[in-house]
Amino acid sequence: MSSQSNGDLEKIKATETTLFDRTFRDSEGKIVLAQMPNLPILVWLATSLLNLIPSTGNIHIGLDALAFGSLFTWAWLELFQGVNYFRRTLGFIVLVGALVSRLSPWS
Repeated sequence: MSSQSNGDLEKIKATETTLFDRTFRDSEGKIVLAQMPNLPILVWLATSLLNLIPSTGNIHIGLDALAFGSLFTWAWLELFQGVNYFRRTLGFIVLVGALVSRLSPWS
């Protein structure tokens, strides 16, 4: 009888997750702070770098719009599909930062 109750207790402990686990671990139990870049963040990086090359008119506006759109997409995906609370919080912070940078009069 005691071996069965010990097994049940071990199952309960195995299914409990702490705030640390939900914040930093993925579904496989690995701690995840950074991941391989996905397509939206790679597009943002490439367009941001290309936008550093002096350009005028439509090219600059197009690259700027593409950079903002891809960063917004990455942040949105992290916010709603991030593997843990840390990644979701990171997506929220980047999303708010990107929107504030567009709405602020001094940008």
